[in-house]
Amino acid sequence: MEPENREMLLRGAEAFGIDLTEGTTQAFEIYLRELFKWNQKINLTAIRTEKGVVIKHFLDSLSVCSHIPGHTSVLDVGSGAGFPGIPLKMVQRSLQVTLIDSVRKKVDFQKHIVRLLGLRGIEAVHGRVQEAEVVQEMVERFDMTISRAFSDTATFLKLSHLLLKRGGMAIAMRGKTTEEEFQRLSMEEVERYRLQKQVSFVLPFSNIERTILLFEKK
Repeated sequence: MEPENREMLLRGAEAFGIDLTEGTTQAFEIYLRELFKWNQKINLTAIRTEKGVVIKHFLDSLSVCSHIPGHTSVLDVGSGAGFPGIPLKMVQRSLQVTLIDSVRKKVDFQKHIVRLLGLRGIEAVHGRVQEAEVVQEMVERFDMTISRAFSDTATFLKLSHLLLKRGGMAIAMRGKTTEEEFQRLSMEEVERYRLQKQVSFVLPFSNIERTILLFEKK
C-alpha cells in the first residue's frame, strides 16, 4: 500500500474512533493486495485504485464500528468481497461474524482472506437468506444483521426478521437516504421494527454521503 493511502487508512479510522495497530494495518495491506490479485480473475470490485478501496471499502466498512458492541453475533448479508464483515472482525476480534453471499467465488475469496489473516470466530457461507434451508439453520441466531449493498431497505428488513433475536438490530448502510426510501417500507416492516437511530456523514477524504440506519426488532 502506498504511504499516502496507508496514512489515509489510519487517519480515516481515527475519524471513526478506531486506533489501528501496526498489525491490523499490515492486515489491511494484505487484504488490499489479495483483493487486487483475485480481482484479475473474478469480479470482486469495480474499484481499481488503492485510494478507492481504502475509502469506499475499508473506511466505509469501519464507519459502522461504533454502533456494534463487542461480543455481538453479526450476520453480514450479501457480503461480496467481505465488506463490511471482515474489516469489522479485524478491528473487533470479540465479534462472532457470519458472512453470506450467493456467489461461490466470492465466498472462496472470503475464506481465503480469513485463513490468511488468521481470523477466528468468523465463517463464510455460500447461500441466500431467501432460501428456506438457510433460514432454518439461522432462525433467531443473531444479535445483528448488516447490509451494505445487498438490497433495498424494505427487503433487507423483511429477510432479517426471522434471523434476528428479539430486540436485535438490523443495520442498513446506505448512501444519501431520502424520505421516499422510508415510504417504501410496508406496514409489516413498520410494525416489526423501530427505527432507533439514523446517522448521516461524509466518508473521510471524499465527498461521498453515507447514512447508517439502525432498526430494532420489536
